[in-house]
Amino acid sequence: MKFLVVGVGAVGSVFLSFLSRAGYKAVGLVKPGRSLSKIKVEGIWGEFEQEVITVEDLSLVEYTPDVIVLSVKSYDTQSALEGLSSFVEKGSYILIAQNGYGNYEKAVELFGDDKVILSRIIFGAKRTNVDRVRITVCADPVVIGSPSGNIKEEFLNTLADIFSKAGIPTRHDREVYKYLWEKIIYNCALNPLGALFELTYGQLVENPYTREIINGIIDEIFMVLKAHRIETFHTSSEEYKRHFYEKLVPPTANHYPSMLEDIKKGKTEIDALNGAIVELGKQANIETPINSVITNMVKGVCYDKAFGGSGRCFG
Repeated sequence: MKFLVVGVGAVGSVFLSFLSRAGYKAVGLVKPGRSLSKIKVEGIWGEFEQEVITVEDLSLVEYTPDVIVLSVKSYDTQSALEGLSSFVEKGSYILIAQNGYGNYEKAVELFGDDKVILSRIIFGAKRTNVDRVRITVCADPVVIGSPSGNIKEEFLNTLADIFSKAGIPTRHDREVYKYLWEKIIYNCALNPLGALFELTYGQLVENPYTREIINGIIDEIFMVLKAHRIETFHTSSEEYKRHFYEKLVPPTANHYPSMLEDIKKGKTEIDALNGAIVELGKQANIETPINSVITNMVKGVCYDKAFGGSGRCFG
């Protein structure tokens, strides 16, 4: 099977290096001036240095990939997808390997639900240098699937097996959309607060004041989900919060959100997280004041950074 990785950041670096090491034909699309010839992998999945192939323009990809792993930031999703139409027309599948709400939906709108694979990725990876990535935590295997059921399960099981054998634990599940929403809620509750206060997930839930904000974020999300009839594995916010505090946070308690680094650069995926909750709330005439304030705080810090500020909210 042949692969194209679009966006060689932290997650993209993991897919490109592991697939290349396993012997699969894989090429990464990078921004101009950021070509790589090797990636050094560190962390919980072992240490190795892998030669990789990257290009700065899609016209330089010499084959039609079977699967395109889309791992750009959510604010670059639309433009990235538009550049991939010729590959999809030739038979490529798009695998959404991104955070937040709206990426899968945009891809389906362009290409149809029989060409787009959804994934839930909950391993933590941090790029410590342009050619170095550290895998810090893995709360659960990657889950891939077709929410519509319009992609053959045999193919999805084969793809999951390829990733797993390459060293990225992966499984296929028909309910992948529920897994994605569980991660969206998790990220909305922790990422912006962790970035604004520069705290780990564990520190956030131990602090009674940030814990109260977390609870409010989750409560609002479940109001929005109910209004839009979006199903999750949990029937109420209280049920989710028990799972969140008992099962989800402990394995990642020492983890800092990637949004912390994004804020320092002046650009984040907040519109695909808490910002998306605000927009979904507006569509259903539901007020989401906590998510709205959090969204504006993150945007405010990014605005400050863009105009020469510190890029920090507190301290």
